[in-house]
Amino acid sequence: MDREHFKPVRLDTKAELARAMQRPGFKAAWDGLEEEYAALNELLQARKQAGLTQEEVAARMGTTKSAVSRLEASIRSESHSPSFATLRKYAHACGKRLVIKMV
Repeated sequence: MDREHFKPVRLDTKAELARAMQRPGFKAAWDGLEEEYAALNELLQARKQAGLTQEEVAARMGTTKSAVSRLEASIRSESHSPSFATLRKYAHACGKRLVIKMV
């Protein structure tokens, strides 16, 4: 491909989400995933704030990078929910404390 003619298209995620919200059933499905995405965001933010890679978190947990990757992905999966002990290990590896509350 000729670099002079390559023009990347910027993705406007807010506009795309607004457009998707207009589709029948999308908003209900999106809202149904709110808790999972909030939990995943907490994991990723804890790791980011600690300045750690998945590999570094894995070393601190005594596991592998692929296990940490699966853990982060499993938050969105009903079939593979992580245990409290695993979430606590992840939190401690990131220098955090696991706190669960219902609102």
